[in-house]
Amino acid sequence: MDINAAAAMTDADTFLNTLYRRHGSALRRLAARLLGGDWHRAQDIVQEVAIRAWQRPMDVGPMDATARHRLFTVVSDLVGDLVGDARQDQVEPRMEMAGEADMAMLAAPDAVDQTLTARVVWDALADLAPPQREVLLHLHYLDRSVSQAARALGVPPGTVKSRTYYATRALRSALRERGITDC
Repeated sequence: MDINAAAAMTDADTFLNTLYRRHGSALRRLAARLLGGDWHRAQDIVQEVAIRAWQRPMDVGPMDATARHRLFTVVSDLVGDLVGDARQDQVEPRMEMAGEADMAMLAAPDAVDQTLTARVVWDALADLAPPQREVLLHLHYLDRSVSQAARALGVPPGTVKSRTYYATRALRSALRERGITDC
């Protein structure tokens, strides 16, 4: 990766992190409300809003309080398009169905999707109590066994197991609050 590509990636990370930190939960709540409580589709809408805002930052302007209104407008427009397309599909089915190869390409993760997902997970981890966050980092991020994590943390293996159980429950709850329902 050349210097310009690395700088662009850092700029994208900064922009997207700022957008999600300042406006992400409000955008998800609005989208979910407009979609009748469909948090999964709401998350898709917010990701599309983030991508559009990143691709056209001049349309959104600075990530201040005035940006939220413009972002809400984009959410409403995207939900309207989605609902309109669904109604159109009910009235007039599409002549051409997407093939498996087309669907596989849609599901391919990209840098923006990975950045957004990582941001949501890190935000959820920040909600955990420090001992819970620490045990998950040792087991999953550092890929340590229960006994290795116990030695590193200076606690018995049973404590690591207990903290892992409660940390996993708390993390799952924090992710659901952020609209991630596949956990």
